[in-house]
Amino acid sequence: MLATSISYINYIHYIQQQKDGLGRAKNPVKYLQSIEQRARERQVAYETVRLLRRDVIECYRKEGVNHYENCKAPVEKYAKVVLKRDVGQVNPEYKDEKKNYGF
Repeated sequence: MLATSISYINYIHYIQQQKDGLGRAKNPVKYLQSIEQRARERQVAYETVRLLRRDVIECYRKEGVNHYENCKAPVEKYAKVVLKRDVGQVNPEYKDEKKNYGF
């Protein structure tokens, strides 16, 4: 369901610092590709959450008053994904630990 085996060859980009303090990408094409890839990963994560939420709602409606016992697996699966950082979005691993968390 999650696309975790995507290649990140062009995903990580580096910024050059100029004298005026503004950064420019060393390779603008790779920079734009990395932004597009990140947007795709975010969309996959959101759609995954949406599908899991739909499964939980269907189970609740189907089971009625017994949903506490019979819907435990879909709810745990949904909670496991929702409680992850970035809703389970696949992110690249940077050498600098500060970049891994986006600050």
